[in-house]
Amino acid sequence: MSNPINHDRRRFLGAAAVAAAAAPLILGGSSFAQSGKPAGVPAIKPGTNTSFATLKQIDAGVLNVGYAEAGPSNGPVVLLLHGWPYDIHSYVDVAPLLAQGGYRVIIPHLRGYGTTRFLADDTVRNGEPVALALDIVDLMDALKIEKAVIGGYDWGARTANIIAALWPERCKAMVSVSGYLIGSQEAGKVPLPPKAELQWWYQFYFATERGRAGYEKNRHDFARLIWQIASPQWHFDDATFDRSAASLDNPDHVAITIHNYRWRLGLAEGEARYLDLEKRLAAAPDITVPTITMEGDDNGAPHPPASAYAKKFTGKYAHRVITGGIGHNLPQEAPQAFAAAIVEVAES
Repeated sequence: MSNPINHDRRRFLGAAAVAAAAAPLILGGSSFAQSGKPAGVPAIKPGTNTSFATLKQIDAGVLNVGYAEAGPSNGPVVLLLHGWPYDIHSYVDVAPLLAQGGYRVIIPHLRGYGTTRFLADDTVRNGEPVALALDIVDLMDALKIEKAVIGGYDWGARTANIIAALWPERCKAMVSVSGYLIGSQEAGKVPLPPKAELQWWYQFYFATERGRAGYEKNRHDFARLIWQIASPQWHFDDATFDRSAASLDNPDHVAITIHNYRWRLGLAEGEARYLDLEKRLAAAPDITVPTITMEGDDNGAPHPPASAYAKKFTGKYAHRVITGGIGHNLPQEAPQAFAAAIVEVAES
């Protein structure tokens, strides 16, 4: 007797294969722009779903991690990582699309968000990017997941990039919004053109004590402003914003945020135990796992052009531009396109 989960997944992937054959997807280093609604996954109107059926907690590394889970427990694993200042609801429409295709989807709150908490009061509230990446490796270990497809945007994309670069044996394939985002303190010392520096205004604000106090006092208003700037054509309603903004009330959120941005500018120290890993990342390592990078056509947040990073992906690779006024929070604004990319890269 056939497994109904496998049958559904074959039907789901069969549709994706037909769509892939019809679309000019190029793997192996080339890039292309895609417009319109992608086929291969069920159509969905962004905002159709508002919550996750399952929320869980598990001890992993230095954290007790809160995470959403969808799909069959024996399905191929997809890890989806959110950015700042957002939360797991960025994937509230993506998760059921992938679950319907037979994937086991896991969406954790990063350190400093939602129900994720540090296990010990004296643990350093470190926002160093490599620390966030190790959190996800620890989560995989705790859940006994050997390998997963990893997707993300913003902090989540950076985290996925680091895992793919340092621990490729744990990353089957990757979808990365805004491309290659591995940085270092040395790279952070290089000045950018004035217009680019202007986009990073909040990083310089956070470098001051006034900025830390301002973010502590006004974190919800601050997040709403970032959402509006980063996605100028995304007309999210109050309920959508409030669901995610609640995750910013985590007691460690401000400390993690401030340390992350100060660390990038060399204004805060990292932990000594990460020095060797940071040296490897400072060399801007290539990423060898199959990857699709994505960009919205109206991303108002700082992001590099695709031409600047395409050569960093030395395995199977494609780039997609999603049109229609799509901004920085691409998974929530264009869930069908993001889910389709996950399915395609997972089967590459």
